[in-house]
Amino acid sequence: MDSALSDPHNGSAEASNPTNGTTRPPSTPEGIALAYGSLLLMALLPIFFGALRSVRCARGKSSSDMPETITSRDAARFPIIASCTLLGLYLFFKIFSQEYINLLLSMYFFVLGILALSHTISPFMNKFFPANFPNRQYQLLFTQGSGENKEEIINYEFDTKDLVCLGLSSIVGVWYLLRKHWIANNLFGLAFSLNGVELLHLNNVSTGCILLGGLFIYDIFWVFGTNVMVTVAKSFEAPIKLVFPQDLLEKGLEADNFAMLGLGDIVIPGIFIALLLRFDISLKKNTHTYFYTSFAAYVFGLGLTIFIMHIFKHAQPALLYLVPACVGFPVLVALVKGEVAEMFSYEESNPKDPATGTESKEETTEASASKRLEKKEK
Repeated sequence: MDSALSDPHNGSAEASNPTNGTTRPPSTPEGIALAYGSLLLMALLPIFFGALRSVRCARGKSSSDMPETITSRDAARFPIIASCTLLGLYLFFKIFSQEYINLLLSMYFFVLGILALSHTISPFMNKFFPANFPNRQYQLLFTQGSGENKEEIINYEFDTKDLVCLGLSSIVGVWYLLRKHWIANNLFGLAFSLNGVELLHLNNVSTGCILLGGLFIYDIFWVFGTNVMVTVAKSFEAPIKLVFPQDLLEKGLEADNFAMLGLGDIVIPGIFIALLLRFDISLKKNTHTYFYTSFAAYVFGLGLTIFIMHIFKHAQPALLYLVPACVGFPVLVALVKGEVAEMFSYEESNPKDPATGTESKEETTEASASKRLEKKEK
């Protein structure tokens, strides 16, 4: 649940403060620039590609590919649920042995990470399989009840190519489980972020504003008001954050003085940016003004977070800067273009016609627009 941008060893951008009675050598300006530049790039990748994949996901025919829609009620409750979870983790780390808790969490995220990474790399890996590859189809079906009362609990379709991707992801999983290496952590973190942006859909812009507004307050309170978030981030050994060493130039891959970015700072603004891409496509103007505007606003907001943190030498709630930027910039553009009403009235609907089970003409148009965007970016 971490959402603060900081150095996990001491809760600040610098690594020269005492930690556990020892003093780390100060990071070089080059090392700091490389670390935060890399974090910024890693944050942009899952947002951009996750947004593109969210358009295809909205038209998914398979139940395993259907997105999870966040309603306004879900958005209003989310900060409360997140706060309870964060406080619960904090109390657990204070009461119980940190070693055993992290062992349990490592096993849990080991399984989730493998599945997330497999789903992430599957579309890319499909391009490398030869045409004559023996690809068999499988279905994992789990039901309860019988006859007319039979209800599907799990209905997951996959093929041999998916199993190969699962095997490759398992190698990364074992590497993470045994070494907790920062590269393995980041591979899982990027996979979680991309899957979140792709599969979590806001049903309208108003819901996005409610969600981001609530988490805006949540982030400020738990970072500035208490030490709970930074403490959990430092204690929680799981791929819930992206990390990059500030001493990479001095120590290479074995560097251990990390700057970090919580996955919440990627996924939460990311699902709003993805919604604006789908809104752009619904306008049928062959432009993606709101998507590019919000994407640029995210770069500005995260860059401002890094700058403020470096100046004040204290962990920053990134959503404090990201939310006003990602919401304010697109709304300002809508005001200039006179499209505020269209933006806030846009409502995502079922991509299939409920009567025929086929895609509507509108969705076909959206599919074409999405493909043009992908070709343009390539």
